[in-house]
Amino acid sequence: MDNLAVLSLLALLPLLLVGVLLAGFRWPAKYAMPVGYVAVVAIALTVWQMSPAGVIAASIEGLIVALTLLYIVFGALLLLSALTVGGAMATIRAGFDNISSDRRVQAIIIGWLFGSFIEGVSGFGTTAAVVAPLLLAMGFPAMAAVMVGLIVQSTPVSFGAVGTPILVGVANGLGGDPAVSERASVLGLSMPEFVDSIGFSVAVMHAIVGILIPLILVCLLTGFFGPERRFRDGLAVWPFAIYASLAMTVPYTLVARFLGPEFPSLFGGLIGLALVMFTSSKGFLMPKDHFDFGPRDSWVGRWTGTLDPEKVPPVSRKMSLVRAWAPYALLAALLVITRIVTPVTEFLRSLAIPVENILGTGVSTRIEPFYSPALLLILSAVFAYLLHRMNGQQVLRTLKVSGRQLAGTAVALLFALPLVRVLIQSGPELNASGLSSMPVTLAEGAAAISGGAWPLLAPWIGALGAFVAGSNTVSNLTFSQFQFSTGVQIGVPQPELVVAAQAVGGAGGNPISIHNIVAASATVGLLGREGDLLRQTILVTTYYCLAGGVVAYLFIHGLGANPGTIMLVLLLAGLALVAWWMMRHNTPAPLRTERVRT
Repeated sequence: MDNLAVLSLLALLPLLLVGVLLAGFRWPAKYAMPVGYVAVVAIALTVWQMSPAGVIAASIEGLIVALTLLYIVFGALLLLSALTVGGAMATIRAGFDNISSDRRVQAIIIGWLFGSFIEGVSGFGTTAAVVAPLLLAMGFPAMAAVMVGLIVQSTPVSFGAVGTPILVGVANGLGGDPAVSERASVLGLSMPEFVDSIGFSVAVMHAIVGILIPLILVCLLTGFFGPERRFRDGLAVWPFAIYASLAMTVPYTLVARFLGPEFPSLFGGLIGLALVMFTSSKGFLMPKDHFDFGPRDSWVGRWTGTLDPEKVPPVSRKMSLVRAWAPYALLAALLVITRIVTPVTEFLRSLAIPVENILGTGVSTRIEPFYSPALLLILSAVFAYLLHRMNGQQVLRTLKVSGRQLAGTAVALLFALPLVRVLIQSGPELNASGLSSMPVTLAEGAAAISGGAWPLLAPWIGALGAFVAGSNTVSNLTFSQFQFSTGVQIGVPQPELVVAAQAVGGAGGNPISIHNIVAASATVGLLGREGDLLRQTILVTTYYCLAGGVVAYLFIHGLGANPGTIMLVLLLAGLALVAWWMMRHNTPAPLRTERVRT
């Protein structure tokens, strides 16, 4: 078969099927993902003519990746349990209440700023795994905590894990293409300098698009989870939200310009956190009204998971704020040391377990048990045991809770990752049809339709890659060369800006990544609600890709009588209309009838 339109639709079918089951029928991921896996295997074997060995090898690779994610989830669950059972979370919550008990302010400070720092240090889903349990322990509904953690995995993601999506994803995705080397030579740049220049373009695009992310975050928080379900309650704190956004994105962009792609999110998040914490303690731009979620017995039942920090037996002894935060401080320090200190990084990564040439297919992966954030989360939990003088019974309780929650999420991840790897590994190396892999085929179909307007659509391909693989790095590895080549073919004068749009879209697609949603939900005991979260976070991804496409097009072609300018006008008009609607209307909750059982 060589009909690109039909092939594109077939490549999309497994993803579409999973999306419909999750968001349309509200199936839990543990049921939807096996159906999607069966669909992708059937299409891979019959249409793409993958060998059975290739399908099995890709599935085994996916299982290995799933186990590494479960390892991270267990670490996050264990740290949350240790801090909750030991009483540290009660102190942490009181500390934030002293700055502001307003949930909108807490979501921005913890989610946007602290989360950006964690993303810059570690990446690969760690942000939601750290932020969501912290917000849960502070009194957020489990679903709200996960939503915040997922939304934050957007603007900072392109420079997550000390710049891995750019330094590994873009650099390796473009590597070996003579056209790329020729373009770098024309600009008088070496390849590393060329990649750095793309990184700076990515940062500027993110800074423009991401300026509204904290505001969107709090609007969704109040609209979906507020006692009155009013989006305008979030809109009311727009001065603080924009200020907090700039506090991160301004240093973020400057760091990308002068220090390169390793540190924008790390330093941007850290500088922004210190600045906003200080000014907030002085009352600067603090909201005059107060927002909370309402009494717990008024919450919708689907908001809550199986973990309830309020039911943990109280700890009689008092704890200082420094002592309560010490495990998180240790975690941040360990993440920085293991990601930035090159000898430490190289040593830990040298202890990897390679899994090479699975079933003779050439499919290979590696397990990095000592470099994984999971080990650092577990060490931080052990540190909490010792520092907070927890007894054996308390330690055993944390292990039981963590193990029980881990089992609940295993099924979904153990099918989601094999599905992803079969999609990605379906290329000509493992098929007899000579077709490109399913994600690349889908991207080629989209490019054929769009023509010269491609920069407007380029972020959507990045988001597709992140949705499938759950990783901006993998998305960039898969599509960077394709994006550059498409830019050259349609006559874009700066094809590297199309690659930058790819990276921006890849970051914007992280909030809807299924295995990110499943993994983050597991850390707060929220299982089977992935479809609800997907319907919330897809709003952020939609905004990010629309705005990212407009910014990329205007960077390339400038303002004028062109599709980019038309889309800019429509986007601004749409945002203004949404803001007007929020101010004029109350918004009923989509899940209003079911209440918490007490």
